[in-house]
Amino acid sequence: MKSGLSRRLETTVAGINAEKRSGLSAVAPVNLIVGKEELLKDRARLAIVAAVRAQAATESDPGGRSVPVTTIRAGDMTTVDAVELFSPSLFGDDRIVVVTDCQDAGKEPAALLMDSVKDPAPGITLILLHTGEGRQKKMVADLRKLGIRFFEAQPLKRNDLPGFVGEEFAVHGVKVRRDVIDTVLDAVGSDLRELATAISQLCADTAGKVTSEAVRTYYGASAEVSGFEIAELALRGRGGEALAKMRRALQLGMAPALLSAAITGMVGDVARLHGARGVNARRDAHRYGMPPWKLEKTQRLASAWSTPAVARAVVVAAQLDADTKGASSTPELSLEQSVLRIAELAYSSHRR
Repeated sequence: MKSGLSRRLETTVAGINAEKRSGLSAVAPVNLIVGKEELLKDRARLAIVAAVRAQAATESDPGGRSVPVTTIRAGDMTTVDAVELFSPSLFGDDRIVVVTDCQDAGKEPAALLMDSVKDPAPGITLILLHTGEGRQKKMVADLRKLGIRFFEAQPLKRNDLPGFVGEEFAVHGVKVRRDVIDTVLDAVGSDLRELATAISQLCADTAGKVTSEAVRTYYGASAEVSGFEIAELALRGRGGEALAKMRRALQLGMAPALLSAAITGMVGDVARLHGARGVNARRDAHRYGMPPWKLEKTQRLASAWSTPAVARAVVVAAQLDADTKGASSTPELSLEQSVLRIAELAYSSHRR
């Protein structure tokens, strides 16, 4: 039986990659890509374009590059645009039309788009990009009722990231152990595009022999690892050290939002594990979305916190998250104050 991730990935990047490896089946005339994850959206779009061009390839044009791709925002579409883009070619030439931001389309452009989708002209492949939200949220359900091909490109949950990393290695023909996957996630972070780039480089530079040691050699000083170290120091009550490392990280160009994510993420992990009993690092790693070693370390850290201190730290973290996402004009100052406040709470609450 397939896992929830496996089933979901069939319509995302893993499904696309599997079809690319075995030869993409007949391209649907209308394709809907739904979600906010840019990497998955780009891959789905590029896979469709590649498949159309492969089918149109000739001896004189083996790559099918003569098939044009026209891109237009749904909200900018006029009746004239619709007629020009969606009418059949006089010479029967193939072409691809990419319609972006369908969620933001007004009433008239949305109606034009739906009319065109219901009866696509021969030789035209439509690729529709929609976040799944917005004023035209209902459009997704209406389009799916028409039986068009659907690709999901929603951001992956933390628990799904190991599956994504494993699939990325598989795309390069490399099979890795779980410890390598955990090390990659810890070293590179959760951004899918950065993960994909890192995995591609690792596979190329190691000739496919990727080990945890190789990952640490390449990415041992990554931004997210540094953020994790700063967060851990703060939550252990070592405010001075945390503050010094944080200032150095900012000097080196680390974004305040990334540091905030590491701190708020660890505060959240401590809050989830505080008071938890019977946690087994290996058995429960998937449940908590952490590699076993990190779960064990975070559990020990959480056990040293008092319940009132955890509650206060969660409030501090929530404000920090808001400040580094635009609520404050001085996010660096908010970071310093939050690190010191969390360290104070840790120092006063740790049971020694």
